Amino acid sequence: MKYHQLGRTGLFVSELCLGAMTFGTSEGGIWSAMGQLGLSDVEAIIARALAAGVNFIDTADVYSHGASEKLVGEALKNLGVKRKDIVIATKVFGEMGQGPNDRGASRGHILDSVSASLERLQTDHIDLYQIHGTDTVTPIEETLRALDDLTRQGLVRYIGVSNWAAWRIAKAIGISELKNLARFETLQAYYSVAGRDLERELAPLLTEEKLGLMVWSPLAGGLLSGKFGPDTASPEGTRRASFDFPPVDRPRAWACIDAMRQIGEAHGVSVARVALAWVLAKPFVMSIIIGAKTIAQLEDNLAATELKLTETEIARLDEVSALPREYPGWMLERQADGRIPKPFKPG
Repeated sequence: MKYHQLGRTGLFVSELCLGAMTFGTSEGGIWSAMGQLGLSDVEAIIARALAAGVNFIDTADVYSHGASEKLVGEALKNLGVKRKDIVIATKVFGEMGQGPNDRGASRGHILDSVSASLERLQTDHIDLYQIHGTDTVTPIEETLRALDDLTRQGLVRYIGVSNWAAWRIAKAIGISELKNLARFETLQAYYSVAGRDLERELAPLLTEEKLGLMVWSPLAGGLLSGKFGPDTASPEGTRRASFDFPPVDRPRAWACIDAMRQIGEAHGVSVARVALAWVLAKPFVMSIIIGAKTIAQLEDNLAATELKLTETEIARLDEVSALPREYPGWMLERQADGRIPKPFKPG
């Protein structure tokens, strides 16, 4: 297991982050399709992840309407995990009640939500507190000032964002620097070999501003597990069978799966392990979030850290999964040609 800096900070997190979206039970809605795991299963999964070197857990208040956070807190307590040995990340934004202020990134909702999350997690601080979505109503400065207050109080140590556009993140960073407020250190975003849209605008921002990328759904909602293909319906019991998300260009995904299956056979590993190894090989990736319903799934995901793809294999997957060229990307490439230093040739 490798450990990377959390953005620009001095805190180190494991290259695999245990996602807790499968934790908790819920009747109806999208959460009922995620995992329905109770305390005993959660304890077993967390214990195995910790034994493998994972020190990073990601959850959210909205996952199973608070049940996920509660199970994480209870499991860590029952397992006797020292607070200093675990990095807990959670998120705020989603709808947590019927009132008009029970959602979003307003100061009021953030301050109410952090107290509830701390209670459910049974801790006195959250290591990484993330805004889970884009609030088109609340001014960015209001959100940042609320988060800054939480960091100054010690309730939150670092802040991050999830599912924001590149321009909005850049604006937030500018406001934080101008107003001397706590700055976003991480971005949690969708990225997979079948969904590389992040590379257009977000990846350059990550590199320029030294933001840590936490990848959600590196297997494209299970589509890259190896169980699916152009002639295969979504198997019963899989998330894709009842919740077809995130959206994926299917023909490109099938081509990726075909290439990964051949690479996997050469290494004697699963398609899923190849998909995870490809994401781990990207230099702008800090940590990838793995979710599991069973220990067997978890074991296969953990083993991805041991798979090292060759340059040829990575290049093959890069080629088969390449995004269509779009403006201004192709124009930027064309105009950059004259600015790239060429090797000096004497005489």
